[in-house]
Amino acid sequence: MTSERPSISVFFPAYNDAGTIGSLVITAFHVLPELTDDYEVIVVNDGSSDYTAQVLDDLATKYPRFRPIHHPKNRGYGGALRTGFASATKDLVFYTDGDAQYDPNELRDLYQVLTPEVDIVNGYKIARSDPLHRKIIGRIYHHGVKFLFGFKLRDVDCDFRLIRRKVFDVVNLESDSGTICLELVKKLQDAGFNFAEVPVHHYHRTYGKSQFFNFPRLWRTLIQLLQLWWKLVILGKHLKEQAARQRALGRDAG
Repeated sequence: MTSERPSISVFFPAYNDAGTIGSLVITAFHVLPELTDDYEVIVVNDGSSDYTAQVLDDLATKYPRFRPIHHPKNRGYGGALRTGFASATKDLVFYTDGDAQYDPNELRDLYQVLTPEVDIVNGYKIARSDPLHRKIIGRIYHHGVKFLFGFKLRDVDCDFRLIRRKVFDVVNLESDSGTICLELVKKLQDAGFNFAEVPVHHYHRTYGKSQFFNFPRLWRTLIQLLQLWWKLVILGKHLKEQAARQRALGRDAG
């Protein structure tokens, strides 16, 4: 019976998260044996300038199933996620951020609703634990992107996801910035993959600073968002590419 349980890759993108990343990795190693016998934990260190690399290398000496990946230079949040997805080797891929604003213990809740018909289990924040200005920016962002991209999820901005790795045989990600979450959900939605949603807790950041919702980056984020909208909604080139990949996979399966 145990052998039928799908294998799981857990990965955390990390950028200057030395104060939190160790506890996330250890928590993942406590949770995973309850869910499967075949698992791995990966951290993508995206060119951190604090002591994140040292923490990860130390953890690697203690946990044989742990794999740190170090980017020599910062590639952006999208770059870190793309490395994580490409490096995952198991049937299921779970990821959340290295800043510990989400609790990996709640992976159990996502796993429980993963039926054979579900391809992605997406968390949604019960309540956002952020300063007021971030809550306001987050709310405007949420409604804006939902309207622009036609999202059906209640919380596209919740980076707490359990995904069947096979979806990446169809979906190809290209973004290097924080807009990769929009690209991911839009392409998964357009490819016809099925989502389930689970409420998760969101906690105050205890270490480091946000790399996304800060005022100097807002203009750049807006430009990137509009460029992505033009590419995915107006041009829609990914639709043909995804359809071709699905046809090829169908032929291979046949």
